[in-house]
Amino acid sequence: MSDPAPHLLIVDDDERIRGLLRKFLMRHGFLVSIARDAEHARRVLAGLEFDLIVLDVMMPGEDGVALTRSLRSELATPILLLTAKGETADRIAGLEAGADDYLAKPFEPKELLLRINAILRRMPEPEAETALPKMLHLGPVRYDIERSELMQGDETIRLTATETQLMRIFSEHLRQPVSRAKLVEDLGRDKGQAQERAVDVQITRLRRKIEADPKQPRYLQTVRGEGYMLAPD
Repeated sequence: MSDPAPHLLIVDDDERIRGLLRKFLMRHGFLVSIARDAEHARRVLAGLEFDLIVLDVMMPGEDGVALTRSLRSELATPILLLTAKGETADRIAGLEAGADDYLAKPFEPKELLLRINAILRRMPEPEAETALPKMLHLGPVRYDIERSELMQGDETIRLTATETQLMRIFSEHLRQPVSRAKLVEDLGRDKGQAQERAVDVQITRLRRKIEADPKQPRYLQTVRGEGYMLAPD
């Protein structure tokens, strides 16, 4: 029996764009729901689970970045932002809010499809219930490699798809520096300094979840001239 098609939520205040994206993505095998603004998206999300959210930044009322930041407090669903703003600062704001990737308008539908598939490939595969856990200890925080779960006490710390993939990469290279260029490549991103800066933003967000003092990281260390390194207890 084949796996069910990934279910996407498209949030955009432009009815024409919503319709075009829905038809295009459905032709490529996705299930697609739509929402016209942040309030509508919240109602849809209250009743359905999605594999990925495609979210326009420039919407009236609550914009896409604010909605992303709010959703991240309760959802780990991957978020791809669509933005008409090309400035690096605006892109970084979206990543800091919790987005997994961004795509500047105007864009080719094929590029959107490639970005969506790249994000979905980064999602962890479900583990069997009988799998023996392999745990990394990071002070009071622990990371279950088999289940791709970050825990503190009995509470699960939500990780985005990108953060989960970063933890997997670092878990495969414990106590070994991983270059920014390799992180960009393993995350399935285009090469370049802009993407390396985007990785830096993702590292900063991840440190907030595993470090007691993210400004003086003990476990997710910066190795000067070489990259980043995960060094558990």
